Amino acid sequence: MLLSRRAFLAGSAAVRVPQPYFDLHPFIREHPKAVFIRRTHVRSKMDGAAKLGEGLALSREIFVPSSKPGIPVGHRIVLKPNNCAVTDKQRPAEENWGTGTDPQFYEGLVLGLKELGVRQFHFIEANNYHLWNLRGWVDINERLGIHMNEPDRRARDFREGRGMTWSEVPDPVVFRRIPHFAPVNEPGTWLLNIAKWKGSEMCLSQTAKNAQGLVVLPYVRFCHGWKMVTGVPPFMKADIHRRAEGLLNRFFQQHRRAGYARYDAPCAFTPMHQEIWAQKTCDNLSVLKTGLAMLEGIYARDGNGFRAGNDVLANLVIFGRDLFRVDVIGLYLGGHEPGNVNLPRIARERGLTDTFNPWEIPIYEWTAGGPVARKLTDFERVPLPTPYLPLAGEPEMHLVNEPFDYGRHR
Repeated sequence: MLLSRRAFLAGSAAVRVPQPYFDLHPFIREHPKAVFIRRTHVRSKMDGAAKLGEGLALSREIFVPSSKPGIPVGHRIVLKPNNCAVTDKQRPAEENWGTGTDPQFYEGLVLGLKELGVRQFHFIEANNYHLWNLRGWVDINERLGIHMNEPDRRARDFREGRGMTWSEVPDPVVFRRIPHFAPVNEPGTWLLNIAKWKGSEMCLSQTAKNAQGLVVLPYVRFCHGWKMVTGVPPFMKADIHRRAEGLLNRFFQQHRRAGYARYDAPCAFTPMHQEIWAQKTCDNLSVLKTGLAMLEGIYARDGNGFRAGNDVLANLVIFGRDLFRVDVIGLYLGGHEPGNVNLPRIARERGLTDTFNPWEIPIYEWTAGGPVARKLTDFERVPLPTPYLPLAGEPEMHLVNEPFDYGRHR
């Protein structure tokens, strides 16, 4: 017999008395450099009740009530799922379900937070407003009372600052200033990044790329190469670092001379596109404070993040406080060698993280009884081929798994 949503939630409710604060589980809070992996138990990617149940169970375990100063329950919680969705005349919608974070898992996480007395939630997304409800996001947000931003902006809105928060980049390469959709970066907010574990032109689209969608259009166009550096609209020019072109060319040549993989790849989305994207991403992340970063991989996806790709039932959720470390583990478990990918190396160069070596990162399996220390090799890798910088003669979709000497490139 199928249970109603209300009966399901009532039957699985735990005793959680709201307090003035909530916080991350003490072990997560006290281990900011660790990455946690949760095995889920969903038999079908379209089993909504099972996915909601996984999100709710995890939320109840990792978010806890607190009488001591932590995160005030009156804070505004900024929710950033990956909301990418595509329409495809060649394939049914279910075959493209993995293009973004699972909506039911997201709903479960929010319901767990609501049990703690949290009431103010903000869903933020810059892209594809016309597709927001293709997988039910608008319906869920309206039912749960979650505020949604308005993504479209005019040039005058940037002059007047309507509905956006500006941040000065402390050590810029491309952006001098970055606008985020309000209330991102405002006092009294806490950011929960719930990315999808999937392939993309940038190898895998994970939590670092997901944070890109907090940036107001058209600044959010990190992937457009020189067009969105030297060719930006007039109202953006003052916010581009005056030395951006020279810095980008200098760093690119340094990386090429260092012998890193794929800097001569003959592809349309060029190695310079990747350099620009990675540096913009680091500019963005240098001004954001993430409360918790999460990769939803109940079902993962290979391919380019859009129509090209297939869903894989992986039954993993990867999370931690350091989003770069979360993404490094995501790269490795996705079949790639993180040292061969631009972003984690560049983030290390810029001091945003202290490692891109997956073997230096403490790993814990998050079980129903709490965290258990594991080795990275205790988890089966889930190969997620991508179109990242294909070499001559290499298939368009491939693994970026060349051996990398982490000792040499510390």
